[in-house]
This record gives sequence, structure tokens and C-alpha cells, in this order.
Amino acid sequence: MEPLIFAIGDKTPKIHETAFIAPGAVVCGDVEVHENASVWYGCVVRGDTNKIVVGKGSNVQDGTIIHVDDPQWGGLPTLIGENVLIGHKCMLHGAKIEDGGFVGMGATMLDGSVIQSGGMLAAGAFLSPKKIVPTGEMWAGMPAKKFRDMREGEDTMATLGAGHYVEEARAHMEALAKR
Repeated sequence: MEPLIFAIGDKTPKIHETAFIAPGAVVCGDVEVHENASVWYGCVVRGDTNKIVVGKGSNVQDGTIIHVDDPQWGGLPTLIGENVLIGHKCMLHGAKIEDGGFVGMGATMLDGSVIQSGGMLAAGAFLSPKKIVPTGEMWAGMPAKKFRDMREGEDTMATLGAGHYVEEARAHMEALAKR
């Protein structure tokens, strides 16, 4: 099984040659996947009505769905910065995650929500539209609110995790090439 990558109208995905798109992932429309980024098994990255960017070294882990709304209806792009860690089974819609941001497993981010550099959205959290997780804070709950300040070293967890996923992606690419 190969990934399903296709254009919608004149919107064609742009995927860097070093990026990993896992078998079973769907990437379509106005999507950019940058250097050493990865989109894992069972993900849907659907840029049919607006832009989606997965920045350098970032990873979108298994089962995550990323979508957008048309700008003519006020829809926003989904922008993922560099070295971002997005856990398994997340839902991102018209959201922004700055460089080094962290989204825990099963978390949801809605239109206009932002995780600033070094901010963390805890596993299972629901970030309402237009809410901002500031640098150095961890937000949790449904709806998400500030849970606590990040402890020393936690602000680098996304960057360290993203680096690990770059290596994991290389291992998976090698294993898949041997099939």
C-alpha cells in the first residue's frame, strides 16, 4: 500500500524529497511537507480549500487528521512550524503550531488556535477556536486551559521528539524500500 497523494484542481502537494509519507496516508491539495518532515500511517492531510504546511523536521503521527476551511468563509490555513511534535490521533483544523510546539496524543485544535514556540497542549485536550497556548505553558482539559508552567527542559521535548521521528522516518523508509 502506498500513500495516496494527489492534486485537487490546480492545488498540488509539494513534498520535499527527504520527507516521509507513510503508506496509507492521504495528502491532497494545497499541502507542503518540508525537509525531513513526516506524515505517518493513517493520516489525512486535506488541503482542498486552504493551505496546509508541515515544517522542516516536524512529524504528524499515526491517525491524525488535518483540514482547513475556505478563506472566503473566514477559514484559516493550518500551519505547522519546524521541529513540531504532533501525537497520534490528533485533529487540527485551521490551527497554527509554532516552531518547537507540542501537541499531545488525541488532542484537538480548532480554527485560529495557536500553540506558541515551546508551548504544549496535553494529550486529549480540546483547544477552542482562537485560544493561544503561550510559550512555556502546558494547557490541558476540555476545553483546554492553563494547567501549569512548563518545567525546566520540558520546552525542548518537541524538538527532541521531532529529531527522534526524523530518525524513525529514515528507518521506515529503508525498511519499506526492502519489501
